[in-house]
Amino acid sequence: MARTILHSDMNSFYASVEMMLNPDLRGKAVAVCGSTENRHGIVLAKSELAKRAGVKTGMANWQAKQVCPNLIMVPPNYNEYLKISKLAHKIYERYTDLIEPFGMDECWLDVTGSSMVFGDGVTIANEIKSAIKRELGVNVSIGVSFNKIFAKLGSDMKKPDAVTEIRRDNFREKIWNLPAYELLYVGRATSAKLESCGINTIGQIAQTEPEILEGIFGVHGGRMWTYANGLDESRVMHMNYKVPIKSVGHGTTCVTDPVNNDEVDAVFLELSVDVGHRLRINNLLATGVQIMVRTEDLSFRQYQTKLSYPTRNPLELTYAARKLFREKYYWSMNVRSLTIRAIDLVPDNTPVQTTFDCDAGIQVKMEKIFNTVDDLNIRYGKKTVMPAALLQNIPIAADRCDEIKIAGRMFA
Repeated sequence: MARTILHSDMNSFYASVEMMLNPDLRGKAVAVCGSTENRHGIVLAKSELAKRAGVKTGMANWQAKQVCPNLIMVPPNYNEYLKISKLAHKIYERYTDLIEPFGMDECWLDVTGSSMVFGDGVTIANEIKSAIKRELGVNVSIGVSFNKIFAKLGSDMKKPDAVTEIRRDNFREKIWNLPAYELLYVGRATSAKLESCGINTIGQIAQTEPEILEGIFGVHGGRMWTYANGLDESRVMHMNYKVPIKSVGHGTTCVTDPVNNDEVDAVFLELSVDVGHRLRINNLLATGVQIMVRTEDLSFRQYQTKLSYPTRNPLELTYAARKLFREKYYWSMNVRSLTIRAIDLVPDNTPVQTTFDCDAGIQVKMEKIFNTVDDLNIRYGKKTVMPAALLQNIPIAADRCDEIKIAGRMFA
């Protein structure tokens, strides 16, 4: 049986929610931005009018004001965005229980089994689009196709407030002339590498021998060929499916640039305390650490290392990050933001081969200590108990909020 897959994408999501909450913003150029005072001063989302004026996501606030002087900047309100996202899911549930998030504002829906009740994919998509606009006050673009990749392409092809169908009998005409970077999971670096090989469009990917693509890009090359030829068969997961956690990270833009290794260490420790807590509540251990260093020109460097033994001790995570930073970063530019990520995660009941540099007794004692710290901080408030090193003046905004991400799921 041919599948009917929808991809729903709420247009200019953060900005749209802000305009719904404050009708005075409607019909104006609006951007949701991080705090300039705390140097989270970049555009997180923009309205359609702001986009037409040249405002781009990731642009510094002052740059956005330069290209669009009448731009209205508002701070993010993540709780409201999450609420609207959950309400949108309730609308999707009227048609199917196969609902797979791809970010807070995007979802795949498999409505194959719903067509006998609600009509074909385009009919269902139009009903969903109308319901979200009527009940939630935001616009949505929906792609309709026979697989997830092309459904996502369809939602991107026409915005805002649109339904686009890509069928098995017309996908070559509709999408093969699109730039290669329009294909899902073809990022900037991959697109540049494809271009250097003379491959500029999705159709050229499809018409290149898969062995050639695999020789250049490895397994990802074969996937690109599969996607471009409409052969993706990955399923839409059930709405209750829990995504395996592959990494746990935390990052921050510093209020002032750290000027030496000691200040960087303090930031990593602050972030590691949060990462360690989230590893504990998810019953996970890290076997590797990754750090990302964003510099004053907004470029970034990323480094990672394996750990000698699995851990979620924030002191050990910090030590690994500190060692990595000192070995890899040469202070060629000022540091603007730092991120630490626990990677290569394993369940905390995984048998571990002890080593000479791992004292199992101390590990057990440290685990008990940090479990107790977590309990106290949950009961009496965050930072009731914390490492003494964090009592110093650390260049992190006191009112910063954690990054909110709803993980996408593609392969199962």
